[in-house]
Amino acid sequence: MTPLDRGTAVAAETARFVAAVRQADPALPVPGCPGWTLADLVRHTGSVQRWFTVLLRQRIQEPPRSRDVDLRLPERPEEYPAWLAEAAEQAAAVFAEGDLDAPMWAWGADQHARFWVRRMLFETLVHRVDAELALGLEPDVDPDLAADGVDEFLTNLPFAAFFAPGTAELHGENRTIRFARTDGEGDWLVRLRPDGFGLDGADGEADATVRACAAELLLLLYGRLDRTAAGVEVSGDEDLLAHWFAHSSF
Repeated sequence: MTPLDRGTAVAAETARFVAAVRQADPALPVPGCPGWTLADLVRHTGSVQRWFTVLLRQRIQEPPRSRDVDLRLPERPEEYPAWLAEAAEQAAAVFAEGDLDAPMWAWGADQHARFWVRRMLFETLVHRVDAELALGLEPDVDPDLAADGVDEFLTNLPFAAFFAPGTAELHGENRTIRFARTDGEGDWLVRLRPDGFGLDGADGEADATVRACAAELLLLLYGRLDRTAAGVEVSGDEDLLAHWFAHSSF
């Protein structure tokens, strides 16, 4: 997918999110985010979108020293859905203003403005799914979009220790886990090394393998689906898989 595609997808995912929660009870618990209500979920997503939009507008070249952003958060949680929709509109305007391939500081692997568009997309998509599940709806995720999300997650996870400290435990004696997509192209091999972990382009057998459709892989990596779920096939070293899922929370 191109950065323009991801920008369009941010708008589409936000619109689906807003449609799901517009008439819902803001106090409804969200199982995917224990301790959160729908109001918390919408406020978080809108805040993240506004924060990333500020970073993109400024095209920062070093880590920001402050996260102070004028969120313009409404007083009433019932107004949060419209506020979230406005956040996506502001983001779309910034996407259209500049070169998303321009160099820019990012906490992940891709040091370009497009990193933040891609990150915003999957932050929004996963929380849209959280909202729909909380409402008893059956989420639908585009397979190719989900595959892009799997790649984004596994590419950036090695850089996430500052907010996901458990990832510091993801190391081993060259042990490998393969995440294989069953509904199209997509195969990711993660290698746990003595000094850390990361994607490895090497072919061959893995010590453990997880096979599922792209949407299930995405939700599994984000902890919204258990590896024992129907449709998920696991094989190989169960201890290695347990270690991965115990320490890869994003």
